Amino acid sequence: MKHLQAFLLSALDSATSGGTRYHLWMGGLTAVMLAGGYAYSVQLREGLAVTGMTDHVSWGLYISNFTFLVGLAAAAMMLVLPAYVLQDVDFGKAVLLAEGVAVAALVMCLAFVIVDLGNPLAAWHLLPGVGLLNWPRSLLGWDVIVLNGYLTLNLAIPFYILYSHFKGHSPERRKYLPWMYVAVMWAASIHLVTAFLFAGLPARPFWHTSLLGPRFLASAFTAGPAFTILLLWFIRTHTDYEVSDATFSKLGMITTVAAQINLVMLGSEIFTEFYFPTRHTLSAHYLFFGLEGHNRLVWWIRVAVALNLGATTLLTIHRFRRNQRWLIAACFTLFVAIWMEKGMGLVIPGFVPSPLGEIVEYFPTWVEYLVTAGIWAMGFFVLTVLIKVALPIELGRLRTPYLRHASSSLRREYGY
Repeated sequence: MKHLQAFLLSALDSATSGGTRYHLWMGGLTAVMLAGGYAYSVQLREGLAVTGMTDHVSWGLYISNFTFLVGLAAAAMMLVLPAYVLQDVDFGKAVLLAEGVAVAALVMCLAFVIVDLGNPLAAWHLLPGVGLLNWPRSLLGWDVIVLNGYLTLNLAIPFYILYSHFKGHSPERRKYLPWMYVAVMWAASIHLVTAFLFAGLPARPFWHTSLLGPRFLASAFTAGPAFTILLLWFIRTHTDYEVSDATFSKLGMITTVAAQINLVMLGSEIFTEFYFPTRHTLSAHYLFFGLEGHNRLVWWIRVAVALNLGATTLLTIHRFRRNQRWLIAACFTLFVAIWMEKGMGLVIPGFVPSPLGEIVEYFPTWVEYLVTAGIWAMGFFVLTVLIKVALPIELGRLRTPYLRHASSSLRREYGY
């Protein structure tokens, strides 16, 4: 118990300590969260009428971000698998950071679901064992279970590893490795179940395709490693935490292959939709070319595809991918492109036109923009705190004051 108390107090001290830039960053995130909280209070008072969502387009900016972030959370397993299961040393320094990304993304996912409900008191229906999930028949019930289960795994496993290091011991593989295998399978399930939520709606032909699940995974394994590269680059340039060039090289290759597969699948969808157009291709026509004068998303998806093509081309050329400046630029561009295409570019066209042929476009309001910004700020706040706690422990600078002797493996790693 004394070790746990020391761990929690040390974590709190580490998370609240830092230089001027750190406090400015955290203060800025807090300000954005407060602005988002104010916008959410307006939504609570006035109802979902203050958003741009209607009976025709019932999923908007909130669910668009939720869909993208589920993939970001699942992609953390791209590092966990080689680092812990295959014992790839190059990934070892990055895996806890990737799991921090997964936790932050899952927190944002759950927040977007809650704000989309309109009435947060209805959220108790989403609690496994408490609410009425209609499980196993309901796909939403499956989604809630896999999201909460994945969040639990990504909190418990890193906590055990960090806590063991904090006490000066090497974590026992038999205690966490089986759960790693479970987490790897669980990672794919959270994204596939979310894809099935869309694909299981035959009245929405834009989503009703067997390729949607694989496309979800391909885009997730593109955006996830791309964001991890950006995060590792920032940590390596601003802290003493060492990340090898081999780690960037392997992550860059994973991102490149996944991006290429994602583009192939996107091209297959476009060919299927437009080679022989039917009434079922109207949603795709609305997205890429507009429909009866309604073209709200045409520029959006064209920019997304252009950014996707440009970034993937850069990564495909070895000379650019091995140059860190080009790698960072390409990964940032790719991350934005997937967010655009996987979010608004996927969710909104499914509602246009409606099953009765009505065309009602969706326009997010200032409330949705501020709430969305507040949730993203909350995610970055959580990620920053997790990294601020994990780095000193992994660097060997933060240990329990009750440490008497460290394990031989930790002594070799940290030199004490």
